[in-house]
Amino acid sequence: MMITNGSLDDAAVSTSVDRFTKLIADQGGTVDRVDHWGKRQFAYEIQHMNEGYYTVVDLQISSEGLLELERQLRLADEVVRHKVVRPGVRTKRV
Repeated sequence: MMITNGSLDDAAVSTSVDRFTKLIADQGGTVDRVDHWGKRQFAYEIQHMNEGYYTVVDLQISSEGLLELERQLRLADEVVRHKVVRPGVRTKRV
């Protein structure tokens, strides 16, 4: 999940997401799904901002590629916060 600056327009947010999906592909990973949640209000102020664009990306990437992705997310000025979570094992319900 990544949260981009709320003062950006939709085109800038899409460009930012595209840049990171390209980085994932360049690192040998695959993007399974990109889910744009849109602009949402924060529960508390983050870096003097009250809202941001939430985007959830389901991906598969090597551990070395993940390190580079997280480094680039930390360096990007438009990214306010990011979080990488390993999903649990998916089981079929009967």
